[in-house]
Amino acid sequence: MIVVLIVACEIGFWVLLAAGLAFRYLLRMPRAGLALLLCEPLLEVVLLAATVIDLRNGAEPGWAHGLAALYIGYTVGHGHRTVKWLDGHAAHRFGGAPKPAKPPRYGSARARYETKLWLGTLAGAAVAVALLQLAIWYVGDAGRTGPLEDWRFAALRITGIHGLVALAYWIWPKRAPVGDWRADRNGLADTKENIRR
Repeated sequence: MIVVLIVACEIGFWVLLAAGLAFRYLLRMPRAGLALLLCEPLLEVVLLAATVIDLRNGAEPGWAHGLAALYIGYTVGHGHRTVKWLDGHAAHRFGGAPKPAKPPRYGSARARYETKLWLGTLAGAAVAVALLQLAIWYVGDAGRTGPLEDWRFAALRITGIHGLVALAYWIWPKRAPVGDWRADRNGLADTKENIRR
């Protein structure tokens, strides 16, 4: 049941997102579109409530319960960024707004960008780990909570790996090729500074 609900929440996320953007830009009803976009977190509340009810009714804690916690964590950590990114592209395509800036490609600007992404992953993992720990305490039987503990360590591993990737951009910053006209301003400025040194 939980897996079906996770799939339904994922489908619901994209349906609400598409409907919200359509109302905002195609139908020129920005308030209705915003209302639909603000309904997105309700999907996670439904999933959380269903998971709690499932465990309360005596379901064996399994990988689906852990996946639900990671899904909620991911949505908390990266959902807003995803909606904002798609909203910017929809505003450009259908609302006449300027094209959204691409992520920086070089230097410290890219490292800052990667660090912001990692902070989203960190926030998502913190939520997931907290939910998993609450579920472990709720079940209260160490012999039955193994799958939940596995997901908790998976969330921490993912965060650690992503953190190392972000750190690598600081330690070994990618430099713009000399004469690359596509380099973003910050990356180009970093490259010029490195050339001066």
